[in-house]
Amino acid sequence: MRKEASRGAAVGTPETILRVGVVGCGNIVEQYLQTLPHLGNVRLVAAADLDPARAEAVAARVDGARALSVDELIADPEVDLVLNLTIPAVHHEIALKAIAAGKQVYGEKPLADTVAHAREILAAAEAAGITVGSAPDTVLGSGIQTARKAVDDGLIGRPIAATATMTTPGHERWHPNPDFYYQPGGGPLLDMGPYYVTALITLLGPVTSVIGAASSLRDERTIGSGPRAGETVPVNIDTHVTGVLVHESGVLSTLVMSFDTVASRASRIEVHGEQGSLVVPDPNNFDGATELKTLGDDEWQVLDQTAGYVGVGRGIGLQDLALANGSPRASGAVAFHALEVMESLVESAHTGRSIAIESTCERPSAVPLTTIA
Repeated sequence: MRKEASRGAAVGTPETILRVGVVGCGNIVEQYLQTLPHLGNVRLVAAADLDPARAEAVAARVDGARALSVDELIADPEVDLVLNLTIPAVHHEIALKAIAAGKQVYGEKPLADTVAHAREILAAAEAAGITVGSAPDTVLGSGIQTARKAVDDGLIGRPIAATATMTTPGHERWHPNPDFYYQPGGGPLLDMGPYYVTALITLLGPVTSVIGAASSLRDERTIGSGPRAGETVPVNIDTHVTGVLVHESGVLSTLVMSFDTVASRASRIEVHGEQGSLVVPDPNNFDGATELKTLGDDEWQVLDQTAGYVGVGRGIGLQDLALANGSPRASGAVAFHALEVMESLVESAHTGRSIAIESTCERPSAVPLTTIA
C-alpha cells in the first residue's frame, strides 16, 4: 500500500492510500462510484471487465484511472487491492488470482458461491499474509450501528429473539440479465441473505446451529425489462428459504428470504429483549431510523443516530479496510461465517435436520459515530 498525500474529504489517516482496481463493471459498480471519491484513503486506479467498453466507461469517470484487461489489472504493481464485483460464480476464481499476485481482496457478497470455495480463498490469503474483506458493508452505517449500540447499551434488556424478513416477487422484474440470481450461488438467500445474516451477527454475535426449510414456486422466470424482456430463464435454486438461527448467546433468530411473494409490510429486522423491542433499519441500506419500544411505553420512539458511518454508501468497507491494520470490520471471516450459516440452512432444508455451524467469528467492533465530509 502506497503512502501519499490524500485528496478531498476523508475519514481516517490521510497519508495512507489504498490503490484499488475494480474487476466487474456491471450494475453494482455505479454505487461504488458514488462513494469512492469521498474516501480519502481509497483511490480507484484501474477497471477491468469482460466487456472492455464497460471498463473504459468506468475509467473515463475517474481521474487517472486506466481500463485494463482482468489479467493486466491483477498483475499491475500500481494496484494494491482488487475490488471483485463479478458475479458470485466467479468470486472464487478472481480472488485466488488476486491473492496469488499479492493483492488484497475485497469482494461483493457472498464471499464465494460455496463454503468450499470460500474456505480456499481464506486459506490462500492466510498463507500469503493477505487481507480479505467482503461486502456487505451496510452494517457499518449509522442504521445498523445505532441499533447495535441500543442492544449493547441494554435498552431492550437481555436479547431473546430476532426476526429478519425479506420478501419480493423476484429480481427478474427489473434486472435485464437476471440469470445468475436463479443459479447456484444466487437466489434470495445468497443474494439478499448476506445483508440480513451479517446484520444479525453484528447485532447478536455468531451462530452455532441452524434449522431450515425451503421451496421453489416455479422452474422458470420471465425477464420483465431491457432488451431480453419476455425471455425466460431457468430456476435451479430454492426461491423461498426460511429457518431459525441459534446464536452462541442463546438468542433465536427467525429468517425468511423469498423471491416468491408479492409484498410484505414486515421486510425488516426486529430484535426483542426482556425489557423492549427494536425495529432495525433495512440492512440493505446504510442509514434509516431505529425504533424502540420498552415495557410500559405506549408509543415507539425513534432513536437518535449514535453510532456508525453517516452519509456513506457501498465502498465504505474499503476505507475501513485501509485503516484496519489487517483486521477490517467487513472481514472475510465474518463473510465466511455468514456464508456457512446460509449454506447450512439450505442443507438443513433438504435433509430435515439441524446443522451445527463449524466456523465462528469475532463480533466486529462497534463503529463510533463518524461523518464523512
